[in-house]
Amino acid sequence: MSTRTMGRQVLLFISILSLSSVLGQVSYSIPEEMVKGALIGNIAQDLGLDVKRLKTGKASIYTGDGAEYIELNKERGVLLVKERIDREALCGETTPCALHFQMILENPMEFYTVTIEITDINDNPPTFERGEMKYEITESTLAGARFVLEKAIDDDVGVNGLHSYTLKPTDNFILKTINRGDGSKNVEMVLQKQLDREENEQISLVLTAVDGGDPQLSGTMQILITVLDANDNAPICSKPEYKASVTENAPRGTVITTVSATDIDKDNNGKVTYTIPKSGAASLFQIDIDKGVLTLNGNIDYEKRKFYELDVQVADQGGLHAEACKVIVEVLDANDNKPSINIMSKSNSISENVKLGTVVTMLNIQDPDSNDNGKVQCVIDENIPFAMKSTTNNFFTVVTDSELDRERDSEYNISVTCSDEGVPSLSSSVTLTLQISDVNDNAPVFERSSYEAYIVENNTPGLSVFTVKARDADWNQNARVSYILEDSSVNGVPVSSYVSVSADSGVIHAVRSFDYEQIKDFQFRVKSQDGGSPPLSSNVTVKIMIQDQNDNAPQVLYPVQTGGSLVAEMVPRSADVGYLVTKVVAVDVDSGQNAWLSYKLQKATDRALFEVGLQNGEIRTIRQVTDKDAVKQRLTVVVEDNGQPSRSATVNVNVAVADSFPEVLSEFTDFTHDKEYNDNLTFYLVLALAVVSFLFITCLVVIISVKIYRWRQSRILYHSNLPVIPYYPPRYSDTLGTGTLQHVYNYEVCRTTDSRKSDCKFGTVGSQNVLIMEPSSTGTMQRIQSEKSILDEPDSPIEVRLLSVRTLRAAVGQSVDGCRKYRERTMRRQVLLFISVLSLSSVIGQVSYSIPEEMAKGSLVGNIAQDLGLDSKRLKSGKARIYSRDSAECIELNKERGVLLIKERIDREALCGRTTPCALHFQIILENPMEFYSITVEVTDVNDNAPTFEKGEMKFKISESVAIGSKFVLERAVDNDVGINDLQSYVLKPTDNFALKLHNDADGNTKVEMILQKSLDREKQEQVGSLVLTAVDGGEPQMSGTMQIIITVLDANDNAPVFTQPTYKATITENSPKGTSVATVGASDADHGINRKITYSITNTLDNIRQVFEVNAESGEVRVVGNIDFEKAKIFQIHLLASDDGGLTDSCKLIVDVEDVNDNKPDIIIMSKSNVISEDAKPNTVVTMINIEDLDSGYNGQVECFLNEDIPFLMKTSTNNFFSLVTDSDLDRERDSEYNISVTCSDEGVPSLSSSVTLTLQISDVNDNAPVFERSSYEAYIVENNTPGLSVFTVKARDADWNQNARVSYILEDSSVNGVPVSSYVSVSADSGVIHAVRSFDYEQIKDFQFRVKAQDGGSPPLSSNVTVKIMIQDQNDNAPQVLYPVQTGGSLVAEMVPRSADVGYLVTKVVAVDVDSGQNAWLSYKLQKATDRALFEMGLQNGEIRTIRQVTDKDAVKQRLTVVVEDNGQPSRSATVNVNVAVADSFPEVLSEFTDFTHDKEYNDNLTFYLVLALAVVSFLFITCLVVIISVKIYRWRQSRILYHSNLPVIPYYPPRYSDTLGTGTLQHVYNYEVCRTTDSRKSDCKFGTVGSQNVLIMDPSSTGTMQRIQSEKSILDEPDSPLEVRHIKPNPVV
Repeated sequence: MSTRTMGRQVLLFISILSLSSVLGQVSYSIPEEMVKGALIGNIAQDLGLDVKRLKTGKASIYTGDGAEYIELNKERGVLLVKERIDREALCGETTPCALHFQMILENPMEFYTVTIEITDINDNPPTFERGEMKYEITESTLAGARFVLEKAIDDDVGVNGLHSYTLKPTDNFILKTINRGDGSKNVEMVLQKQLDREENEQISLVLTAVDGGDPQLSGTMQILITVLDANDNAPICSKPEYKASVTENAPRGTVITTVSATDIDKDNNGKVTYTIPKSGAASLFQIDIDKGVLTLNGNIDYEKRKFYELDVQVADQGGLHAEACKVIVEVLDANDNKPSINIMSKSNSISENVKLGTVVTMLNIQDPDSNDNGKVQCVIDENIPFAMKSTTNNFFTVVTDSELDRERDSEYNISVTCSDEGVPSLSSSVTLTLQISDVNDNAPVFERSSYEAYIVENNTPGLSVFTVKARDADWNQNARVSYILEDSSVNGVPVSSYVSVSADSGVIHAVRSFDYEQIKDFQFRVKSQDGGSPPLSSNVTVKIMIQDQNDNAPQVLYPVQTGGSLVAEMVPRSADVGYLVTKVVAVDVDSGQNAWLSYKLQKATDRALFEVGLQNGEIRTIRQVTDKDAVKQRLTVVVEDNGQPSRSATVNVNVAVADSFPEVLSEFTDFTHDKEYNDNLTFYLVLALAVVSFLFITCLVVIISVKIYRWRQSRILYHSNLPVIPYYPPRYSDTLGTGTLQHVYNYEVCRTTDSRKSDCKFGTVGSQNVLIMEPSSTGTMQRIQSEKSILDEPDSPIEVRLLSVRTLRAAVGQSVDGCRKYRERTMRRQVLLFISVLSLSSVIGQVSYSIPEEMAKGSLVGNIAQDLGLDSKRLKSGKARIYSRDSAECIELNKERGVLLIKERIDREALCGRTTPCALHFQIILENPMEFYSITVEVTDVNDNAPTFEKGEMKFKISESVAIGSKFVLERAVDNDVGINDLQSYVLKPTDNFALKLHNDADGNTKVEMILQKSLDREKQEQVGSLVLTAVDGGEPQMSGTMQIIITVLDANDNAPVFTQPTYKATITENSPKGTSVATVGASDADHGINRKITYSITNTLDNIRQVFEVNAESGEVRVVGNIDFEKAKIFQIHLLASDDGGLTDSCKLIVDVEDVNDNKPDIIIMSKSNVISEDAKPNTVVTMINIEDLDSGYNGQVECFLNEDIPFLMKTSTNNFFSLVTDSDLDRERDSEYNISVTCSDEGVPSLSSSVTLTLQISDVNDNAPVFERSSYEAYIVENNTPGLSVFTVKARDADWNQNARVSYILEDSSVNGVPVSSYVSVSADSGVIHAVRSFDYEQIKDFQFRVKAQDGGSPPLSSNVTVKIMIQDQNDNAPQVLYPVQTGGSLVAEMVPRSADVGYLVTKVVAVDVDSGQNAWLSYKLQKATDRALFEMGLQNGEIRTIRQVTDKDAVKQRLTVVVEDNGQPSRSATVNVNVAVADSFPEVLSEFTDFTHDKEYNDNLTFYLVLALAVVSFLFITCLVVIISVKIYRWRQSRILYHSNLPVIPYYPPRYSDTLGTGTLQHVYNYEVCRTTDSRKSDCKFGTVGSQNVLIMDPSSTGTMQRIQSEKSILDEPDSPLEVRHIKPNPVV
């Protein structure tokens, strides 16, 4: 059990309720390690309690934590050991050690405190944390040196604790024990005899710790001592010289050789390191500092250097050096250089008609390798018309080998590959791109040999038919194809009047509208011509086929329609089925399916008597003709073609059904039309009259509106004070976008006059038909197309586009500048040298010169013209130049004087390094004929470099114990000069301690060593005075270089560290963060350097000090690394050790006091808790008992608790931090079924800490609420004729109780409806409250009823409530109306009689009907469905009265039959029909005599039709006349405008001064985009509106002159609304 657990033990429990409490305490003492179940004491007897009291009081043991070592046997009333008790684990070193717990009894509650002391036994021997300790002590350590040993730990206390130590053997060391003031003992091992590593390298000792118990126990630890060696021997190389080889270009890390050396010293003193002095060549190599493995660290090139000499320096860790080991590395050659391809001359483009053997490119191939590795062969791609030719000195030329054809190959990528003869062979490639320029040798070729195209007749003139396409295999201008329509005629008419061809695109347009009935096909030829010089051309035949359109309606040939004959055919009454009456014959001038005709019978007097053949037009009878058939039959036949859309014609056929002609004559005069036919005819006549009238009136309104609008616009547009007359500049030409202006120029124009009210912005591509004005030209503008009248070419408007001359000049200037820059750029790219090597002779010569390095720029090298026997004129004419392999040119040729001059200063050392002799090699090349001369210029050395050391100083660290004669290798000096100017000797000063020794190697190099001739003493001189090494060369004047040598004397370890004080004290606050500094301990060491370095450590072993604190090994600062808790430990004792690198040590103690802070929240322990309490519990009922503990003390441990507000509970407290939670008022589960009681406890510390716990308390239910319905009463509706079992609606009741008490059941209370039990009408679901209809209801029998439903809960006893439910039956429209009058009988034909004198509104009769349904289902309406004469009678909608709506006349038929529909208002509605016979007569006998011969009046219908036809004809005539007049006026004005705009008279513009640029400023506007606009006849030319321009701009052409008069008629402005003048001025925007 930890200290914190012990601190939580509860010492006293007190009852805080209303029960009596008894306080008692008892103590026991037992030894540790008692067995489980062992007897501790009779607690019942010791407390004076009866065993039965323990049972009835439910006695239990309460401990503060979960560890229970003691248990209570209530049967015997004794305490027993529950778990084995270990005093050391429970209390540690605390004495005395005791267990504290409480025994609790209930009814009444009693608390008893029990204390059990645990005594110690000797069950733990002394132990060391580690089984062994190791020390490394140098053999130079002096006697008396102390070494702190680890202390032993004994967990027992008192006499059983640790007593003494012993150390064996004691040959070199003795044991010393130091008693501390706190009772602890420090153990030290003291050296009494100096160590000797050569005699004994390892020493083993045993440290024994003994306690004072009985029996006595002990523990041991082994001490292993390693004697460290002193550095007194220098390393020695295994052999003085190593030889190795390496292949050039070997990868980094390649092992060359291994250098080895030995040192008889041990460990670090015997560890040998290998280094290479830094130099230029040494950077290519790397040696493993420990193993001496020499590896490659850079790129080795045989061509640069063939061998390397390296001096490897060997040294031990004490600074002693061996003689340098020499390593000679030979470099082996490898084929590692690819051939280098240099393009001396190259053509980028060549014409396709060049001759064979033409030189294209000249190459020079170089390979730095030698012998076979440097021999080169070159090849080019196969299957190309070029060949590779070679000359001497690795020069090659690429020439044409066969004819070229640009159309076959317009470009060649010639790949030249050059390979050497090395193994493996290396190669290089270069790709030469050669363009083949074009020659016009191919004519255009059409994509097809001939073309066929189709066009539908009645096309729009200008329609694009199709496109012919020709391609020219040539390029650029030679491939530019133009299309020309060859002259020919079609039916004597020029083909150009049928079609036209676009010269650029080849699009064929129809010039006119074709008519298939006049021409079905025609053909012509189109020529394609390229833009070469001379041009080539080809032609192709094009055939145009006209496709028919259904534009002709069928024409009826028979029967012929005449106005005189009414009877066309006669059919005997004996005619049988299929009798041929006649045949309708029709034709259609269209062709194909457009001419396929079909015949249909549209109308007939008797459709059941005749039929028409669909394909042949034959009219036949379809049944036997009878006597009842009318004599006069009228058939309407429709003839329809099969076009899309179809067209049709109609013919009327009159047929007389009679056996003789007189019969026909006698009956034919009384022939009338069918009533339905006449009705339709009248309707269509009225409709046609209305439509034509509407169109006529609309046309008049539109014309008048347009006239008024244009009049108002013309007043604004034209009525300025100054006239404007357009002037057309002469001699326009179409640039076609190929002039100085580029295609992408955009233009903008704004309209006059008064452009501020007619703002337009246009945008098109400037390369389309641009007309440019030439300012110097004079005369009158002529149209550049045809001399024919403008009226003959309505679709060819002229587009006038005016360009600013100033802008054109700017554009041309920019173009010229661009060309000049292009030529300059091209000249820079020109190939500098072209040489023909085919049939020309070549001359080879060589000359050599010798010059010293560092000559001034421009110095003379030699007269090359004289030395080669050349004239200076030959150098000029042959374009002599110097060619070198690399880009560095140190020599230049003066062709005027024929001499070689120094171009750049030459440094022999930078050029050749240490290579001798040093020379420059280059060639002089001449042309016409080609000559090559090799020149060699030797560069000699001058003494311009002094000997230099890579480092200005060298530093050595040498131990004072180093022996005399030790060697130290020094860095060699480097002199870049050669020969006598190179390094000669060395001098070292002063020479008090060291002497200089030189070793001359066989290769001429000198190795420099420094030898110790006098021992060093650090105590006398820590720094040896600076030495200077001087290197001298042999040049004149003599030059030298120096290097400073600095020697530091290293100390030997002969002093142990010593702490500044034996005990340190510090204070720290608990819970200090990690990293908090506690204190800093310090120790000093009289030694120097590494021997003086002190390392600090903590030696505490068995406690947790190392988990809480750490010490900085270098600074001695002690910091916090763990959690510091005042409640666990109030003081810490830290044992610290100071050690140097030689193993010498010292120790001290740090005592740390911990200051307490309020860092513990109150701990809330729930001792007793009720989860559920009944809602009828009484006040002050105990719910929960709580114990509060706070581990802090003083104010930090004083605790106050409180509850959340507005809850019916109260917190009561007593002494010793015990609290009880009791009810404070009545509970109601229906108000709150659960309480979350938050208990918060806070201490009085600063700052205060608090803890909270939430207690959840459920309130159990009591059945104290009856079910309650959602409504006080219910009403529901159900439609009659329902299905039995239908759900009507649902009653719902709720119970505020819970669970079974809230479970509601529904019961139908007994009652009766009309003497029948209500259960036979409805039922109620007991669980859901759903009310179902038991039977099908009939609204006509029962309209509503009511009953009561009871809701009962499941409590005990149960509670209930009831509610009244009223069901209302809704009517359904399930009964049709019944007609009561007139009564329908089969015997009577005439029900009512109307006298002919009856006036308007005469009551004929009344239809009486009833509907047994109710509401709107019984609302009846009366409608007249059919009537012999609808214009005579009307029906009362609501009352059913039949009345006359006009005066009865003699013309009205006697027999009138009315059909009346009686309909109710239900959904869906139901109806009944009744027929009413009415006789229009003054007497009954008249009814009997006329009733069987009832007809309509013919004259009335004929008059109506006549007037309708007359009105339609008049209105149509007026409408057509109006259209003809308007079109005629338009054509006349259009012709006048064409004549006006195409006259030869000049038109000079005058721009009113009031116009100005409203936005732009300066000569050019802000927005440099312009658009071309239309000119004359602009209302028929297309305009494109696009870019934003400067708004409302009028610009006057300065070159225009003359007077201006407005061309305006004296007629009203309304007479010329369509002829506005538009002057448009264009200004180009140059591309910047």
